[in-house]
Amino acid sequence: MILPHRRCPALLISAPASGQGKTTVTAALARHHAAQGRRVQVLKTGPDFLDPMILERASGRPVYQLDLWMGGEAHCRRLLHEAAGTADLILVEGAMGLYDGTPSSADLARLFGLPVLAVIDAGAMAQTFGAIAYGLAHYAAALPFHGVLANRVAGPGHSELAKQGVPPGMRFLGGIARDAALELPDRHLGLVQAQEIADLDRRLSALARAFGGMEVIDMPPEIELSAADADAEPLERPLAGVRIGVARDLAFSFLYPANLDALRAMGAELVFFSPLAATELPPVDSVYLPGGYPELHLERLSANRQMAAALERHVDSGKPAYAECGGMLYLMESLTDPQGRRAAMAGVLSGHAVMHARLQSICYHTAVLPGGRLRGHAFHHSTVETPLIPAMHTERAQSNAAGEAIYRRERLLATYFHGYFPSSPRAAAQLFKP
Repeated sequence: MILPHRRCPALLISAPASGQGKTTVTAALARHHAAQGRRVQVLKTGPDFLDPMILERASGRPVYQLDLWMGGEAHCRRLLHEAAGTADLILVEGAMGLYDGTPSSADLARLFGLPVLAVIDAGAMAQTFGAIAYGLAHYAAALPFHGVLANRVAGPGHSELAKQGVPPGMRFLGGIARDAALELPDRHLGLVQAQEIADLDRRLSALARAFGGMEVIDMPPEIELSAADADAEPLERPLAGVRIGVARDLAFSFLYPANLDALRAMGAELVFFSPLAATELPPVDSVYLPGGYPELHLERLSANRQMAAALERHVDSGKPAYAECGGMLYLMESLTDPQGRRAAMAGVLSGHAVMHARLQSICYHTAVLPGGRLRGHAFHHSTVETPLIPAMHTERAQSNAAGEAIYRRERLLATYFHGYFPSSPRAAAQLFKP
């Protein structure tokens, strides 16, 4: 299938490092343009569940991953092409620093011609701001660099000093004043979930107003997405008629929209339920327990013995189930939070999970499954102590170190690995097909 040419204004928001304010700036731009009546499609590079929640609230549209490693070039081209057909503006939030990772945000920008806005925390510098901006723009050839924004400046005078350091020919698009009221709250895995921030809409609107009058809010250049082959042949429907129960609440919310789309495209009917509130599983053939924050809801999860029993009955009956990261922790016998509080969990898997203050693993992975090679990632602060022998391990990207264990009980697979289903729909289908 040949895709028609499409054009759309687009901007990739990046930085020299994490913590510079990329999400805040992307959210502010999305809310500003959405408030002007524009259809804004935000995309996120890198594996991330939390930033997209904020960006979805800011733009009013689901946020998809634009990740060259997990999805591949053709998949990313399809996502951009579809966005250009339905949106007035495309915003892409980068991951980490502009040149971090293989492939990096800079690689993505060069491949698709995405103009780059560099957000730099200027809080502890003056004219040196310009040297960092120059380095970002010129480190690699042929980077479509749009301009630079100074974040967390002390005031107009500080912003002017940063601007003085920017070399001629490079756009200085404004300075954002340091204001704790505009910062987005975070915790150990990243930003606090959007649904937990009571005044999020007020914050987003205030952020958008703070950008008023600055050049950064002007519409960026258009990108042209050339005709290309579709990213894959039309999906078969191996999950036609299969009802999948998907856990979704404050404890289990790490769900890629593209994963849900892939399951639906393969014929599945998705039925959402809350392990925090429901006492029975809905009538389903398979269960999907995604990651999230079970450690923040120990008492409610522990007290819900009816749901624990329902999950064990589902697994013992030989029905498929797939548990990722937080979903796996919930299935263990117990979970200990960072403060040392321990609570009984579902007990479907033998073993105990413990949260740690330090990050335990962050890496891209591939799971070699019966249906194919499923790409994804792991990112966790916990470890598990279990007598279970792993059925297999994932393969780490760009490393020979041991991957994440994948545990099996009947048709249940449980692992720290978060799969990206569009990377291998057939492998994903095998996780849920009865």
